Amino acid sequence: MYEILTKDGRAKRARLSTVHGTVETPVFMNVGTAAAIKGAVATSDLEQIGTQIELSNTYHLHVRPGDQVVKKLGGIHKFMSWEKPVLTDSGGFQVFSLAGLRKIKEEGVYFNSHVDGRKIFMGPEESMQIQSNLASTIAMAFDECAPAKAERDYIEASVARTTRWLARCKAEMERLNGLPDTINKKQLLFGINQGGILPDVRIRHAKEIAEMDLSGYAVGGLAVGESHEEMYHILDVTVPHLPEGKPTYLMGVGTPANILEAVERGVDFFDCVYPTRNGRHGHVYTNQGKLNLFNAKYELDQAPIEEGCGCPVCKRYSRAYIRHLLKAKEMLGMRFCVLHNLWFYNTMMSEIREAIENHRFAAYKKEKLERMMGASSEKGERI
Repeated sequence: MYEILTKDGRAKRARLSTVHGTVETPVFMNVGTAAAIKGAVATSDLEQIGTQIELSNTYHLHVRPGDQVVKKLGGIHKFMSWEKPVLTDSGGFQVFSLAGLRKIKEEGVYFNSHVDGRKIFMGPEESMQIQSNLASTIAMAFDECAPAKAERDYIEASVARTTRWLARCKAEMERLNGLPDTINKKQLLFGINQGGILPDVRIRHAKEIAEMDLSGYAVGGLAVGESHEEMYHILDVTVPHLPEGKPTYLMGVGTPANILEAVERGVDFFDCVYPTRNGRHGHVYTNQGKLNLFNAKYELDQAPIEEGCGCPVCKRYSRAYIRHLLKAKEMLGMRFCVLHNLWFYNTMMSEIREAIENHRFAAYKKEKLERMMGASSEKGERI
């Protein structure tokens, strides 16, 4: 059940109740592609840093260790020892990103595994079956993520096929949830809006999928080459045509600035690899901008990554020590940076929820962006 607790402009402060617990939104989903956060971060760490919901990848888990293996082990929650909600994406983005290795047909997509080259077929039914075997809390519909700036004819044909695939996903999910051996019989299905950067196609598709009465709705196919201004415009015109009384999820986005802009436009679910990927390269987020701990100026810096930060890393370790670990290629340095970045994102989302509750989100957004952009000691970094 999804309940809007309050609004501040178009920004929503809501709550999604699931079989695996409650998610307070707006929320950032920490990305654990292969049922693990890259950077040696355990689920016990996720609990410590305030993670509400974790995201894993259908395609990667299907290829290795195999969704049947995960099912035999009791589902993804038991497999990775995580009791809170899990969202699995459909595998569509990964399949379509393997451009030279796949062939799209109405029934689905034929492609080669990136691990061992074996031929794999995935369509709407197969994606739902895999996600049912994983027993995630939320399953994403199988869609085509067309290039944002593809030709209109291609995008329109792709979106029409995605709509047909969504109807098949819904029917298959209902069938699977009724089977006696299904682990999670209350698995939720989110549909995905597509349409590149064509406003009329986006709006038409949003209206079509809104009629299917799904558990939630995502905006996909953004942050794949278009400008930030184009992305924000698509959100401006699309989100109002998705059901307000259902969760709205912007897939694969983004930077702190992206998140703040999207929350203002009514989005309440996010995921992105930035905090973990940047952390693994020594780039850490602070309220004074993003820092590169490889820089020589931190060699003797005894301060934490950020003064006043409550994360387990900043409470104990200095920039100088973390820089040493990174330079020495010790995994611990990478782990510390990832932990801090995820704490930063999770804490920012908590601040956003509080700001909406107090009807001061616009002021919070302005203050946050001014601090991160104006006070940065390493300007030029995209936040």
